[in-house]
Amino acid sequence: ILSAIAREGIPAQTIAPKFSGRFNKGVDYVGSVDRFAGEFDADVAVVEHAKAAFGLPKSLKLSVHSGSDKFSIYPAINRVLRKRGAGLHLKTAGTTWLEEIAGLAEAGPDGLQIARSVYRSAVARREELCGPYATVLDIKHANLPDPDEVDRWDGERYAAAVRHDQSSAFYNADMRQILHVGYKVAAEMGRVFTQALEESAEHIGRGVTKNLVRRHIMPVFGGCKS
Repeated sequence: ILSAIAREGIPAQTIAPKFSGRFNKGVDYVGSVDRFAGEFDADVAVVEHAKAAFGLPKSLKLSVHSGSDKFSIYPAINRVLRKRGAGLHLKTAGTTWLEEIAGLAEAGPDGLQIARSVYRSAVARREELCGPYATVLDIKHANLPDPDEVDRWDGERYAAAVRHDQSSAFYNADMRQILHVGYKVAAEMGRVFTQALEESAEHIGRGVTKNLVRRHIMPVFGGCKS
């Protein structure tokens, strides 16, 4: 594949191979971390060799698609990147959306009401929303809290269910996954949703920054040259 890309002059910047295990939306990696580490190391080595052998762009790097929140494999990724002196494209868009909805819930009663409404609609429309992502979701619908129950939660309780902190007794991976694909509900709210984000930008921004920098960028790229 890499030789064909070079032959056709395709200005590729990332290569996204398929790894073993499951890369479900917004939750941790499911599979053997050791096996993933071996596959990742081999793929990085191939890409680094191909850049020199076929004259591919020096900026070419692997992509861990749906890589957001795969915390259990980040140490292995970091070790390989440091060993190989390589870079990586890490996809994290989905985790930022979930930090936004958690931050809204915490920010005040108006934001909490929006967060509750998004969840209620996502549950009601779960077949529609989950359909396009069926291969990267593993939602146990029996574990989804009833929207009437969620309507009684305060903002901290809602955020604790959604944030990816597996040490929390309130963390709910199934609720997190359905909200992950529920971004369409928020988008349909239009200005109501975006204005709420703007009004709570300082609070939400702290959560997004902490999540991206401390939980993604530093564990993956800390100590790397690229």
